[in-house]
Amino acid sequence: MKSISRFLAICSLIGIAMTYTGCKEPEVPEVINEEELITTLMLTFENELTGDIDTVAFRDLDGAGGNAPTEFDTLRLTPGATFHVHAYLLNESVSPADDITLEVEDEAVDHQMFYTVEGADITFTYDDTDANGAPIGLHMMAETGVAGNGSVTVTLKHQPGIKDGNITTGETDVEVTFVTEIE
Repeated sequence: MKSISRFLAICSLIGIAMTYTGCKEPEVPEVINEEELITTLMLTFENELTGDIDTVAFRDLDGAGGNAPTEFDTLRLTPGATFHVHAYLLNESVSPADDITLEVEDEAVDHQMFYTVEGADITFTYDDTDANGAPIGLHMMAETGVAGNGSVTVTLKHQPGIKDGNITTGETDVEVTFVTEIE
């Protein structure tokens, strides 16, 4: 009888051990949203009155560091005008180029572009929103005032789960400062 009760005790301990290890929830790997390489930022400014389109571009085909940008335009706009602005983001280090603009649109609730003006008489307003009604910044309106010079800095922020309309929140995906002339 002692051996039967010892056998039952051992079986009970094994059963308890299997219950604790067998019911452990499987580990779920963390989904990592890798930052994309953005080599090119292009902005098109369509004059609302005339329909003329001006494009300004920044290209750094090897990314930050390394070689100097291959294209870095000056933004030149007419004073006293209103423009529809469209931003395009590309990775041209691969062929064919990756259109990062589409990824930003797909993940709009996690991204926002900011347009910071210094010195120039230009005002930007958002013309697009994400599924939550927050601004994105791929489509903007711009109004120029009097002639003068300054700069426009375009910053794309990645703000997964924390998008709050604040340029200091989240990771910076790309930031470019264009010399700006309103003439």
